[in-house]
Amino acid sequence: MSRFRDRTEDFKDSVRNSAVSIGYNESKVASTMASFIIHKPKERSPFTKAAFKTLDSIKELELFMLKHRKDYVDLHRTTEQEKDSIEQEVAAFIKACKEQIDILINSIRNEEANSKGWLGLPADNFNADSIAHKHGVVLILSEKLHSVTAQFDQLRVTRFQDIINRAMPRRKPKRVIKEATPINTTLGNSESIEPDEIQAQPRRLQQQQLLDDETQALQVELSNLLDGARQTETKMVEMSALNHLMATHVLQQAQQIEFLYDQAVEATKNVELGNKELSQAIQRNSSSRTFLLLFFFVLTFSVLFLDWYS
Repeated sequence: MSRFRDRTEDFKDSVRNSAVSIGYNESKVASTMASFIIHKPKERSPFTKAAFKTLDSIKELELFMLKHRKDYVDLHRTTEQEKDSIEQEVAAFIKACKEQIDILINSIRNEEANSKGWLGLPADNFNADSIAHKHGVVLILSEKLHSVTAQFDQLRVTRFQDIINRAMPRRKPKRVIKEATPINTTLGNSESIEPDEIQAQPRRLQQQQLLDDETQALQVELSNLLDGARQTETKMVEMSALNHLMATHVLQQAQQIEFLYDQAVEATKNVELGNKELSQAIQRNSSSRTFLLLFFFVLTFSVLFLDWYS
């Protein structure tokens, strides 16, 4: 039975001797020998670098939202201006991530356009697999960004709901107006009141009652105006929230429409290319038909000539 021996050291010695014989100095020999132990990491492609950069941006956005979540939702931690600034920063984050994803999609489209061969078919299977992989990467990044934006939309709905709850009209309990002092009570002390004062007492009570009625009517009118103003404020806040959500959905639909438009333009180009190929095929068919007719005519004439000659 033969014995096996590790020849790795012999291989390294031969490599070292070859490097010295070629003229490598000590640093190059050391780097060459180190390459057998520590392999250099494979250099990433520009698409991979951009994808990792986009993923880092989405993670930073998610961390920013987790950090400022209580500040954005809680009513008493920050002011409305600070909450608006947080919302603007998140919107800027989302816009930057979306632009990076659009750059990745455009790079994939350019690679697809460059890899197409005759009749618009893919020329290389390996390139097609790479493009499919890149489409999957972009899809994962888009879903990740969509999940983060959905979380922020939920926080925004919570904030607007709290604003609406604060703006709801709160009715104050009506004050009970004290009744005027009965005439009989005052008349009970008529012994100490002059006759002129006794005659003026009902007139004063009547004027006091009229003033109390007017004050109560004015309070009711002001309360109704306050309720109407609060209802209007509530509706305006609701409309603002709905407009913001509608703007978000309209932006998503605009992106989808743009994508469909690009697909339609590409389909139109493919149809034009197919029409050109069909017209060329028709021309080749007509030329081949003419050639066949000429060939049969010459062949028939040759047979007749040979028959006549013989």
